Amino acid sequence: MILFGTIVNVVAVLAGSLLGFFFNSRLPERIVKIIFQAIGLFTIYIGMVMAMKTHQILILIFSMVLGAAVGELIDIEKYVNRFSEWLKRKIRSKNETFSEGMITAFLLFCMGSMTILGAFEEGTQAKSDLLIAKSVMDGFSSLALASALGLGVAFSVIPLIVFQGGLTVLAAWLGNLMPSVVVDEMSAAGGLMLVGLGFSIMEIKKIKVVNMLPALVFAVVLAYLFLPR
Repeated sequence: MILFGTIVNVVAVLAGSLLGFFFNSRLPERIVKIIFQAIGLFTIYIGMVMAMKTHQILILIFSMVLGAAVGELIDIEKYVNRFSEWLKRKIRSKNETFSEGMITAFLLFCMGSMTILGAFEEGTQAKSDLLIAKSVMDGFSSLALASALGLGVAFSVIPLIVFQGGLTVLAAWLGNLMPSVVVDEMSAAGGLMLVGLGFSIMEIKKIKVVNMLPALVFAVVLAYLFLPR
C-alpha cells in the first residue's frame, strides 16, 4: 500500500495530540511553558543538524533568499492562517493558539529529512520503515506540542497528508530520479526553516517560516543545475 507510512503517521499524530490535549488543561502553566521551551530547543538542534547536510552553501543561501522572497510575495502564511481560522470556526474551538499549534506541528513534522527520505523510500520501493519510525517520533512530539498549544496540533494531519502523501505519490511517479545530493539540499533548506521555527517557538524572534516554503523547490532546482550527480 503506497501511503501506508503516511496513514500510520497520521494515526500517531492524532493519538499523541489527543493525549496531549487531555493533559493540556491539567498541567500548571509553568510546566506547559518549560515544555514549550524544550520543544523550541529541540527544533533548533534538529534544524542545525539538517542544515549541515548541504553540499554547497551557496545553493542553500540562494534557495532560502529566493524562496523567502517568492513566499512573501504570495504571502503563503496569510492563506494558511485563513485556513486554520476557518477550521477553528468550524469546530467551534476557543483555543487561542489553535493556528499556531497546527502550523508549528506541520512544519516540525514535515521539514525533516525523514519525511523526504521516507516518502521517497515508500514511493519507489514500497517500504514504510522510515515513515513508521518517524511516526513514533511524531507521536511523542505531538503529545508534547498539544500539551502546550492545544487541539490545533491534531489538525496538522491535513497539511501532513497533502505534503508527505504528495511526496510519496510523486516519488512513485518519478521513480529513482532524485539523487541523494538533491534530497540533501532539500533537507538542508528545511533544516534552516526549522531553526527559524525554533526561534519563533521560544519567542526569540517571530519568523514567517511558512513563507519560506518555496525554498524547498529552489533547493531542488539549484541542486540539479549545479551539483554533480
